[in-house]
Amino acid sequence: MVKRITVEELKKRMDSKQGVVILDVRPSNAYQEWRIQGDKVRSLNIQNSKLKEFGVESFSDIPKQQEVVTVCARGISAQEAAEWLEEKGYQASYLDGGMSAWSEFYEPVTVIKNEKYAIYQIMRLAKGCLSYVITSGQQAIIVDAGRNVERYEDFAKQLGVKITDVIDTHLHADHISGGNELAKRTGAKYWISPEETVGATFNFVPLKDGQTLTLGEAKIKVFGLHTPGHTIGSMSLLVDDKYLLSGDTLFISGLGRSDLKGHVQEMAHKMFETVTTKIAAIPDDVIVLPGHYSDFQEINTAGYVGESMSTVRKNNPMLHMTNETEFVKIAVGNVGVTPPNHETIIAINRGQLHPSKEEQAELEVGPNRCAVKH
Repeated sequence: MVKRITVEELKKRMDSKQGVVILDVRPSNAYQEWRIQGDKVRSLNIQNSKLKEFGVESFSDIPKQQEVVTVCARGISAQEAAEWLEEKGYQASYLDGGMSAWSEFYEPVTVIKNEKYAIYQIMRLAKGCLSYVITSGQQAIIVDAGRNVERYEDFAKQLGVKITDVIDTHLHADHISGGNELAKRTGAKYWISPEETVGATFNFVPLKDGQTLTLGEAKIKVFGLHTPGHTIGSMSLLVDDKYLLSGDTLFISGLGRSDLKGHVQEMAHKMFETVTTKIAAIPDDVIVLPGHYSDFQEINTAGYVGESMSTVRKNNPMLHMTNETEFVKIAVGNVGVTPPNHETIIAINRGQLHPSKEEQAELEVGPNRCAVKH
């Protein structure tokens, strides 16, 4: 019987010296829109219909000397492809659960760990979503938790800390937040800007501009900055004056799009104000830790997505624009494709809809599209 591997096993192979060859058998349009990528990933896209019609040996790109991992949407077609490969003498396995399982994979990476506090970036590689665990002593703050809340509970247990506060930097439109649910399950306070909660049905503690949370016996400061533009109530968090958790306001090579909740012109003007005041005031040596990334190449040599403010400024020409009209024109014109199901996801995050876990997983399939292209 052909071997199946888990997403955890696949990630280990992606990180290995040899890397991994992935044969994705999904339709080419699905592959072009969203696929597994990495520094040591060699990716091929050949559909089962072609493998069956011409025979696997007709495709010289498929190596015989290295194991090939086949991938499809849920694992069924990939298993069939792996069986054909194995019958012809290839080394093959298939990804159990396919892209649906890959979408659910979370990986914690250490950003900083010292005697006073630690920051961990929780990478959801399939969607480019980034959340954070900040710890000091026996306490933890979770920022922008994904819907798979047990991952954060398990990680906190592993670290030996209690989750005391859960923060959403804004009301998300591209993925389902686990913030409110995680707070309920752990007894933590749930913080979000009150401007984000119009029409919402959940309880929360208002997170406001200039508000400071302290964490642990070391009294590590987590300072709230109102940075509207992606949404009206978007917040960024400055940790120990050294790390800026920028949510979907500022990315390593872009800015948050302003069109997902209407009022695009107004929000683009708000983003210009944020860029020229709040972001402009951030010192060059502060490390920017965004809420998303759009390309695996943004993962730095330390294994996480984050760069100094000076590097972000070099990579992002919009941060240097002084003409508001031109800035708004670019912000409005370069938003790209709208995230699928974003109106439904917003309604879920407001507590207005309550889909099943299976429906939630289906709604989230696909890449993140929260950035303005420049």
